[in-house]
Amino acid sequence: MDAQFLELGTHHVLFLLIVGFIGGLVSGFIGSGGAFVLTPGMMSLGVPGVVAVASNVCHKFPKALVGAYKRFKYGHVDIRLGLVMAVTAAPGMWIGAGIQQWVRERFGESGSNLYVSLACVIVLTVVGGFVLRDAWNIYRGGRMDAEDEISRLARWVQSIEIPGTMIHFRVAGIRVSALFTLPLEFATGLLASMIAVGGFVGVPGMMYVLGAPAMVASATELVIAFVMGLGGTIKFALAGLVDIRLAMIILAGSLFGVQLGAIGTTFVAPYVIKVVMGTIMLIVAVSRGLVVPVYLAELGLIGLSQPAMSLLKTGSFVFMVAALAVGAFIILGAMIRGYRTTPS
Repeated sequence: MDAQFLELGTHHVLFLLIVGFIGGLVSGFIGSGGAFVLTPGMMSLGVPGVVAVASNVCHKFPKALVGAYKRFKYGHVDIRLGLVMAVTAAPGMWIGAGIQQWVRERFGESGSNLYVSLACVIVLTVVGGFVLRDAWNIYRGGRMDAEDEISRLARWVQSIEIPGTMIHFRVAGIRVSALFTLPLEFATGLLASMIAVGGFVGVPGMMYVLGAPAMVASATELVIAFVMGLGGTIKFALAGLVDIRLAMIILAGSLFGVQLGAIGTTFVAPYVIKVVMGTIMLIVAVSRGLVVPVYLAELGLIGLSQPAMSLLKTGSFVFMVAALAVGAFIILGAMIRGYRTTPS
């Protein structure tokens, strides 16, 4: 089945540049590849789900490399942790890409779009809600400037001694068994290629499962994103699913955004990263959730009138724009406030 590539007009290009910039801003700030903004953003323009995923993966590795280098200069990146987890993520990325291709071949374009959208709604709602609740607890407790507290799960993981598997990650300040990193990053790689999202699982995973500080987790994920993006691009490109035009347009916008986002982390309290991550995830989840009935109707599983389908698509686009605006507002606002309060 040949991929269907979108005919790009001026308004498409401008929107994709903005989406790329916000995605890069989010990526540099929270460490995720920004896919939970970029993939739905492309789909809101009519890009097939599998093409949006593949093109997003393609643009990811050069952007992640730039962001990782920028955060490395600030001392946030734990290279050893990033490389250890990337080795495990690579097989997950390859398998996930195969699942994505199978869904498209078996159920067609609408089935692929439904698959990507449902996965986004479920994962974004669960992870976003958890992260936002954690940020709220920190804020309510008046601990905004406090160092990250280690979760009970992370304390347990760090207490398990398995001879021959223990690794000390100096920058993250943790010592854990490599056996705990394996399932975590395999799942990250799997999600990264299935729905082009992985960082928002990898970052919370490093924070809440391994006990890494938010700053280090968000920066280290960029190293993982680079390795996964490179491998995923090869897999999708061999299947002819990468629209290089989309990849280059969002890359052009995101390369500037990712550097600005990385700079922003030096001016904010760690909990702000969690606020940004959770808020954008939940808004994007609503955006994708609105079009689920549309794809179900296209598959003939439910009845839906054309006006109703158009209304749902419009609503999805509006929420997507809202997610971009809210993300930019929170990050840039936090940067400005942090800059003003930082001693010269």
